[in-house]
Amino acid sequence: MAQHESKAQKNTVGRVMHEYKHGELESSRGGKVKSRKQAVAIALSEAGASKSESPQKNREHLHKTKEKERHGQTAQAQKEGRLKH
Repeated sequence: MAQHESKAQKNTVGRVMHEYKHGELESSRGGKVKSRKQAVAIALSEAGASKSESPQKNREHLHKTKEKERHGQTAQAQKEGRLKH
């Protein structure tokens, strides 16, 4: 994990891991994620806290994720019926 995560990044990692625990997390191909290691990698990537990505790419990932959360397009929001069109 990154040494210093912002509050937004921690919340995103928490949401993604929550989706994984409830079987809602999907990979980019559309299949359910079964591996905890893969779930952690997805969480860090979405939060923009990945060590393997450049700082610019991490900022882009975090911005894209925050837009997705604002528009209610996460698996958790869809499951709870908060889907916005």
